[in-house]
Amino acid sequence: MLERLNQAMEHIEEHLVGTVDAAELARIATTSEYHFRRLFSALAGMPLSEYLRRRRLTLAGAEVLSGERTLLDVAVRYGYTSGEAFARAFRAMHGVGPGEARRGGAVLTSQPRMSFRLVVEGSSSMEYRIVERPAFRVVGRRARVPLVHEGVNPAIAAFIRGIGQEGIDRIAALSEQDPEGIVSVTEFFSESREEGVELDYYHAVVAGADAVVPDGLDVREVPAGTWAVFANTGTFPQALQEMWRDVYTQWFPSNPYESRPGPEILHTRFLTEAGTARAEVWVPVVRARR
Repeated sequence: MLERLNQAMEHIEEHLVGTVDAAELARIATTSEYHFRRLFSALAGMPLSEYLRRRRLTLAGAEVLSGERTLLDVAVRYGYTSGEAFARAFRAMHGVGPGEARRGGAVLTSQPRMSFRLVVEGSSSMEYRIVERPAFRVVGRRARVPLVHEGVNPAIAAFIRGIGQEGIDRIAALSEQDPEGIVSVTEFFSESREEGVELDYYHAVVAGADAVVPDGLDVREVPAGTWAVFANTGTFPQALQEMWRDVYTQWFPSNPYESRPGPEILHTRFLTEAGTARAEVWVPVVRARR
């Protein structure tokens, strides 16, 4: 998998002047475009579109300094339709405009070319299982919240407080299927998982496909499919957030599965030891193409 990802990275370098097609990158990596974008973001720490922008502006910066082409020629060469748009993007990355940079003495920013490798630490293993599920319903309350990578998400915490204990008990009574009890369900990320992107968050339970839903609750119909279920125990929420990271940076590159569109489900059980929890994450997957 990593070898094919690096072949896709080579393709990017060969087409920075021109068009980089995400579908073609996914074909080279022998995966779906959806999974390629998600995996790239997790491994690179930024969306594919941001990496392409920064690599192009890195090369554009070198050409601006060389003085061999006009500023407008450099702008068009790297995909900008006007000098003004190029100048805005150039300043956003480099801190100075292209004209100012060309006059000399400017310090520019470089986005290095990326490649991927697997680091084998050997200090921990991932606990997971593959589950085939019939159709089911997620039933509860939904909110639109920003993604937070580290620490408690204040928007989610405020939303849960607003439901109140009576409302949470009402939702919990509808639980019918594994994972049992209240779960956190997230869906509709952007093409990547950058900090601050909005997503749908459900404070909910998993119920049968024909469950009767009381008025005032939100429902997400989930079709039948395959799920990879990961579990760990540790300090909350740090251990959970590390597990999310490891799923995309370690497990997917090493296993014959890829992510597919659908809600991701988290079940958390707090333990008697202060600050620790047992977390279980359900990720929708399909067998990878080979």
